[in-house]
Amino acid sequence: MNNGVDLAGHTAQARTRTSETRSPVWRKFLISLSGAGVGLVLPVAVLVVWQIASELGWLSKQLFPTPLAIAQAFGKLAQSGELNDHLTISLQRVALGFGLGGALGLLFGIVVGLFRFSEKALDPTVQMIRMVPHLAVAPLFVLWFGIGETGKVLLIAKGAFFPLYINTFLGIRGVDNKLFEVTRVLGYNRWKQIIQLVLPASLSNVLLGVRLSIGVAWLGLVVVEIMGSTSGIGYMMSDARQFSKTSIVFVGILIFALLGMITDWLVRLLERRLLHWKDSFKGE
Repeated sequence: MNNGVDLAGHTAQARTRTSETRSPVWRKFLISLSGAGVGLVLPVAVLVVWQIASELGWLSKQLFPTPLAIAQAFGKLAQSGELNDHLTISLQRVALGFGLGGALGLLFGIVVGLFRFSEKALDPTVQMIRMVPHLAVAPLFVLWFGIGETGKVLLIAKGAFFPLYINTFLGIRGVDNKLFEVTRVLGYNRWKQIIQLVLPASLSNVLLGVRLSIGVAWLGLVVVEIMGSTSGIGYMMSDARQFSKTSIVFVGILIFALLGMITDWLVRLLERRLLHWKDSFKGE
């Protein structure tokens, strides 16, 4: 009799534990859906007000085409294949530029963060170059590398380099010095110290640098494609501006906004996966 009671009790406890483990999953799913819904309220409201204001004549349709007109322009560009061609080229440029600039920024950030001599020798020059605006050096890049892809990729890489460099440097310098002393006692060589201590401890700063670098890479892409290019989303916008096709300009703006949001979301997703162990404040 006792065995039956114990068995029933264990079964009930198992069901309770199962329901407890399942409920947070559904709760998180519902919270994510509600969060997405809340995030869409403001953009949808802006589009509705925009459409109504344009229809009532409060806004110039030449300067501010209606959301429906922009959607129609997007559909025509997508159907003709022109949008896909420009988008493919732009994605290739920003990927190459971010890959080159981000990799160098991470490398230089690690070297300067680890060695004080490297900081004294390299950091002043890096900071000086960082203060030079994109628009100031863009004509020089055209003169040095021509209007081909090399100059465009290098200009994007220039912008993507600095956020990752700075955040990697700050992340390394923010690591507790006692941890370095422990690795020295354990006999870690420099490579093992970087892999098992420096990068994990500074990962939060590095991922923040990645997010900022991607954003600057998109800005650099707009600069190079508007100033001197015959292809890409920026060129499509510049060409449409010359012929007063404002709806196509808004299509380009929308594409850049969506691409920036998607890439930022991917980095944030990676951040949640890699830093799931970190107990930080999530807001109230």
